[in-house]
Amino acid sequence: MELRQLEYFMALCEELHFTKTAEKLRIGQPTLSYQMKALEDELGVRLFDRLGKKIAITEAGKILLEHCKIVFENLKYATEQIEELQNVKRGKLVIGALSGDLSLIASKVLLEFHAKYPHVQIQLFSLDDPVEKVKQNEIDLALTFMPRPDDSFIQIPLYQDEFYLVVRKDHAWAERDEIEFGEIRNIPLILNPIGHCFRKLFADACLSVGVVIQPIIESTDSKSILELVEEGIGATIISSTLFSLENTGILKAIKITNPAFIKKVSIVHHKQKYIGSAAKGFIELLMNFINENRALEKSYKERQLSKARQ
Repeated sequence: MELRQLEYFMALCEELHFTKTAEKLRIGQPTLSYQMKALEDELGVRLFDRLGKKIAITEAGKILLEHCKIVFENLKYATEQIEELQNVKRGKLVIGALSGDLSLIASKVLLEFHAKYPHVQIQLFSLDDPVEKVKQNEIDLALTFMPRPDDSFIQIPLYQDEFYLVVRKDHAWAERDEIEFGEIRNIPLILNPIGHCFRKLFADACLSVGVVIQPIIESTDSKSILELVEEGIGATIISSTLFSLENTGILKAIKITNPAFIKKVSIVHHKQKYIGSAAKGFIELLMNFINENRALEKSYKERQLSKARQ
């Protein structure tokens, strides 16, 4: 059994058509047919059912396909690790960040990352559920709220984020420093849409205290949400991180109590995924950025507390 045969086999499984597969592989159709026949003879089973001009994968073919994916994925990891040993500064890093403040945080790290790894191609996607993309092996790292425990993932805790009710400074509630969770039902809200990871977490929190929320506006764009709040159109609920990054002085953050709304943020990657120096470098830069921002946020809170005492 040769790797070339397995490559041909996987391509044929994708196209399910000998002529199209041969054209895609840039080989003659007789060559493809011969290699597939040789593979079937070696295994002693039929891998495809020939149905006229069409073909279908047999049960044996499906089993081989699953193992082929593992083989070629492992070969890819081996190549990456060898390149790392040779200090080859190249490759590709694909990152998914939960849309909103986490996507904004990841984008702020990109400039420093590119300066340190100029030859590494990096892709950043803002996603509603980046963990699912990690599971499907479509991205290398996910920056997200801590998902439910899963043995297939490695989770690197980053920080704990508290969420606040945010209004304009001239809002009727702006003089308050705290608000009970149940009171949120009494104010028009602008939130992420249903299906967004944050909205799911918020819906669970609402359910736990018997609060029903019907937002007046929904948007996946956090900046647009904040701009609407700045215009005096309702309020929103955002993390302290996003508030410290995006507040222009027009808005007021009000602490939510009874209960507080707090979530853990983490970097997630697949347990079987090889994490090279570039990915480790991104994680390090991200953690440094977060630590610096935590210090700024702490300073902001101390100033606010000092003003309140005066």
